[in-house]
Parts: sequence; structure tokens; C-alpha cells
Amino acid sequence: MTSQEKIKVVLLACGSFNPITNMHLRMFELARDHLEDTGRYIVVKGIISPVGDSYKKKGLIDACHRLKMARLATENSSWITVDDWESQQPEWVETAKVVRHHHTKLSSSENYIDDVDTVKCGKRRKLEQHESICQNSSHINTKADTSHLQLLCGADVLESFGVPNLWKPEDIEEIVGRYGIACITRCGSDPENFIYQSDVLYRHRKNIHVIREWVTNEISATHVRRALRRGQSVRYLLPDSVVQYIQDHSLYSAESEQKNAGVILAPFQRYTSSN
Repeated sequence: MTSQEKIKVVLLACGSFNPITNMHLRMFELARDHLEDTGRYIVVKGIISPVGDSYKKKGLIDACHRLKMARLATENSSWITVDDWESQQPEWVETAKVVRHHHTKLSSSENYIDDVDTVKCGKRRKLEQHESICQNSSHINTKADTSHLQLLCGADVLESFGVPNLWKPEDIEEIVGRYGIACITRCGSDPENFIYQSDVLYRHRKNIHVIREWVTNEISATHVRRALRRGQSVRYLLPDSVVQYIQDHSLYSAESEQKNAGVILAPFQRYTSSN
């Protein structure tokens, strides 16, 4: 490449993180490698945004625990952080609004890239070193107005766009058309086919980065919770600090899995009643 300038990217992952797994963390690394391998981007930050309790998903434990586990899982990362804004809202917040919130912060705050949750001195130094490398490269533009926010998700989230009353059509249009998506494939998923079948996704296909994980790792939070309530080991599926936290607080039991049982998921409540 000649003098092409790279765009700074912030990756935002929204979800339950119930609990956070090694695969959730792996998604960030995969997306960063893929985007930077294109030669067009430099990924400077990753954000984990756990959903609030008002989402009403079955088996969803309290946000305070999910936030703490996410922070423990990322304490050794120099670039992945945890944000509690979404989880602290009194009502469920649509993903499009969460993305919009972080985009506004990105556009308005010069310190947003460096605003890392629970940053330790070592992490801060690593982050500063990474930023210094970016700023010293003659091919990288680090001006604030070139920073870009992308939603990071698995193929299951992308395919959920087709579930009636789970997403507002205008939210899908905004997320994909204005911000873009980094989508990690999973075993049995076919995101390219889903993109082809959707007029909206196909129209914005250049904004969707489909990223394949060749070293397959099918860790599922659902399977982790099942193992936990059966008293089975989940070590090496989750960071050790998260496993210890779960044990210390006796999280994930047959009782906790029944939380919100019979309650309609927040998006279905909101969108079905409005139709």
C-alpha cells in the first residue's frame, strides 16, 4: 500500500455474558486480526456491554454479577474493557441505542479511546504503547473524526435479525448501514447465505465483515450453565478468576435457571404490543 490511511476501530459487543466465556474474549482477538489484516484498520479498543436485568431472558442472573465476571475476565487485557451504561438503565435498551450511545461518546470525547474500565498501571502502559505505535506510523490517521465503531457479534445474532418482533427494521438498517458489523461464524451457521437472503443486509454487505474461526471453539454459555448446575467442572471454558467468582457466590443453579421463566422477552413485549 502507498499512503492509504488506516481507520481506528472500536469493537462493541452487546449481550447477556451469562457468564462470560473464553469464546467471548476470543471473538475480540479474531475480529482485530481480521480487520487489521485487511490493511485498512487499526483496532484500538474493545468494549463489552452486558445487557440489563430488564431484558428478562430466562436464566439471566443479576447484572452486578455479570459485570463483575466480565471485569475479572478482562483484567489482564490491554485493550478490552467493560462498560456498565447499558446494564444500569432502568428499562431494556435496544442495541441500536447502545451503539448510538458509544458512537456519541467516541465522537465527542478525545479521551474515549483511553477510557478503559478498571485499568491497572500495566494495562495503561500497554495501551499507551499500542497507541504510540499507531501514532508513529506514517500510514495511520489517528484523528478523532476517523475513528469508527463496529458491532461485534456471533453469526447467531446476525441471523436473529430475521426473527419477527425481535428487532425493529429501522434499528437493523442503522446498525448495519451506519456502523457496520464484525460477525464471527459458528459451527453450522451460514452468515453469507443469510446476508444474501436479506435485502437490507445484502444492500449493506460491504459493511459486514464475516470472520471465520478456523480453530473451532464452540463454548456456549448455555452449556456452561448446564454443567455448573450439575456440579461439573467448567475450568478452561472460562477464565479461572470467573470460575472462582462463580464458586464463591454459588451462581448458576437449577433455581437461577428458572429466573424469568414464563416472562416474555423485553423486545417481544415492546414490539408485539406496538403492532
